[in-house]
Amino acid sequence: MADVRRRFGYKSEAELQADLDLLFMCGIYPYTPDSLIEVDIAEGRVWIRYADWFARPLRLTPAEALSLVAASSALLGAEDHDAQGPLARGLAKVAAALGVDGEEVVDVELGPAPPATLADLQRAVAEHRQVEIDYYGFGRDARSTRVIDPTLVYSADGQWYVAAYCHRAEADRLFRVDRVEAARLLDTTFTAAPAAEPRPVYQPGPDDPRIVLDLAADAGWVTEQYPVEDVTPLGGGRTQVALRVSGSAWLDRLLLRLGPSARVVEGASGVGRAAAQRVLERYGARPPSH
Repeated sequence: MADVRRRFGYKSEAELQADLDLLFMCGIYPYTPDSLIEVDIAEGRVWIRYADWFARPLRLTPAEALSLVAASSALLGAEDHDAQGPLARGLAKVAAALGVDGEEVVDVELGPAPPATLADLQRAVAEHRQVEIDYYGFGRDARSTRVIDPTLVYSADGQWYVAAYCHRAEADRLFRVDRVEAARLLDTTFTAAPAAEPRPVYQPGPDDPRIVLDLAADAGWVTEQYPVEDVTPLGGGRTQVALRVSGSAWLDRLLLRLGPSARVVEGASGVGRAAAQRVLERYGARPPSH
């Protein structure tokens, strides 16, 4: 155990023990004994026996290897990792096998989240501490101050997010870290729930208004980027989609992005028409009569 701690730079035996406890659960489907790594610890010594699956050298395609380099580069950039640490050395070996320089070929940037804010939120998750944040809500175009219990910090679609219980909303919420204008760690703690799983970055509620849009061929990305309830091909590349609207400001921005490539067909309680009217008023134009 002492040799392993020195070799891999562990600060304590408890930290090493936690990783070893996780290692024996690592393997591949169907997770039978022959596909799992075995770890035994006794009298200060460690035995690690690879699964039978490791008997054959791993063969990565160039695309798979490049994906591994990209993922490793992203992880190295997430925190202040040791430039000579195990992950960096492993990344260098894979890049060398590809015949490329990982730093020159792959440039991964996970959104413009302030490093200090990101570090505070990660610390709050690890220590189960509440955080007071000043947050800009994109969907409602409003700023607010709220206390949250952060349970997970993760990256998705090129941005950093923190999943947390929000005491102001009295419900679980997802916050984009680059929209957290200030984060203050509090002395109060919260009871940690089971390990959280990454949530979809856009998840409207069932009570949100429903609208129907007629989309041109060049606006088909809406069906891929947002969860839609219904998709109906109209021919000629056009598509009619139904989706929930989580906030009026969000709908305004979506219509602005779509421009003439979208037409509001119907909306609950005039949501679509109201959004179109707000957009037109920004340009000083009069809303259509129908």
